[in-house]
Amino acid sequence: RSSWLLLAPLLSPPVPVITAPPCSLCPEGAHRFQWIRNLVPEFGISSSHVKVLSSPAEFYELLKVQIKAAKQRVVMASLYLGTGLLEQELVYCLEETLEKSLQAKGSPDLRVSILLDYTRGSRGRKNSRTMLIPLLQRFPEQVRVSLFHTPNLRGLLRLLIPERFNETIGLQHIKVYLFDDNVILSGANLSDLYFTNRQDRYVLLRDSPEIADFFTELVDAIGDVSLQLQQDDTVQMMEGMVHPYQGDKVAYCEIANRRVMEVINSARTRQELLHAKTFHSSQPGSSLLSQQGSQAPGSLKPEPDTWIYPLIQMKPFGIQIDEMVTETLLTEAERDARIYLTTGYFNLTQAYMDLILGTRAEYRILLASPEVNGFFGAKGVAGAIPAAYVYIEHQFYSEVCGLQQQERVQLQEYSRAGWTFHAKGLWLYLAGSDLPCLTLIGSPNFGYRSVHRDLEAQVAIVTENKALQQQLHQEQEQLYLCSGVVSTSTFEQPSRYVKLWVKLVTPLIKNFF
Repeated sequence: RSSWLLLAPLLSPPVPVITAPPCSLCPEGAHRFQWIRNLVPEFGISSSHVKVLSSPAEFYELLKVQIKAAKQRVVMASLYLGTGLLEQELVYCLEETLEKSLQAKGSPDLRVSILLDYTRGSRGRKNSRTMLIPLLQRFPEQVRVSLFHTPNLRGLLRLLIPERFNETIGLQHIKVYLFDDNVILSGANLSDLYFTNRQDRYVLLRDSPEIADFFTELVDAIGDVSLQLQQDDTVQMMEGMVHPYQGDKVAYCEIANRRVMEVINSARTRQELLHAKTFHSSQPGSSLLSQQGSQAPGSLKPEPDTWIYPLIQMKPFGIQIDEMVTETLLTEAERDARIYLTTGYFNLTQAYMDLILGTRAEYRILLASPEVNGFFGAKGVAGAIPAAYVYIEHQFYSEVCGLQQQERVQLQEYSRAGWTFHAKGLWLYLAGSDLPCLTLIGSPNFGYRSVHRDLEAQVAIVTENKALQQQLHQEQEQLYLCSGVVSTSTFEQPSRYVKLWVKLVTPLIKNFF
């Protein structure tokens, strides 16, 4: 069955690499990143509204609490919803909250919108769809379940590639969970592993209506070009919408691009007008006054000390904002700046590798050891994926050594008994600083899939608040504490032996995992 996977590179046309445009950075602190607002909306908030979570259990409990407290909206985008007891409890929480809304006086206000990937969410007889159908049947006017199907899986390719392997062509990979005006950004899916012993990253943005509106509109836009789950487990497109794999591919991608870019551009315009009103009318000392008066009803909000930039990457639709911003951040990182970059699947694009090897900043790259790779111990061909990652890691490490960059670019492997590793993102420490002023957090893995195949979203969080910088620093330290530095001897261990067939196949399929 896996032999069809080897045909995929021949059936999918290559996508040209884009390089990020040059930019001029402001010299002072966090404000040097304001160029990002030329591409996306900038949301200024108080750092007191940001909370960094550290564990899967904390993430799961927060999801349940937020669902139960929701009054207006629950919007959840994920790769899939699992089928275990913990996931069933989440569904019960949604049912309970919807029931309360239904029994309230007048028409129910609560709306629930769930966006998942079609192929991953349809895998097996019991799947994400069967978990959610009871909600659709019980609350048809309040619940929407959208299943994104990549336009690149169509025709002969769709017929030939079997279940599970069809997920390699492209996915809905965004993970955002929002409840009224509270938003959780993460790389974690809605599955029991991510609630127990699969380490990821999670950040809560509290009382942030503009950010919640943006991600609601983004999920709605993707939902509008996705298949809609029906009460009888069938799916259909919204009336008048081009079908993702039966309709014209170019027309579908153009519509999707237009819908998503409308969300980004309208939010950017709104935020620019808001910024013009607040920034240009501010007087010296107004920050202190507004903070002192923020406790009084109707008073001004504290002046923001933290800025949120949503970074969207949807290459199938011609949207590559996250790629541009990430490449620019890596390009502009100065000498003695430190970048801590982490990914559960170390398979960097050539552009990212070239920038890491060719720029001046120090890099500490955290990746999964084979034992904590999510595919470790899997059946069939998937069981060889950890070995393929070892091979890719060894190749990159050899390149680092060949350039004599071992001091500047260090690889570290996460290892923790009984756990798997799925954290991704980066922390940027400016030269001379012991604390990060910027982090990227969300769904992208910095690999080929994230850049070229899947739908991805993360946020850049830029802050000049020391307490929030300390939170981010502690998050980074906690993850890196469970790691060991990679050296030549790492690849001499028996567990790092890579079979010849894996070495031969990896270059053919590395763009699919």
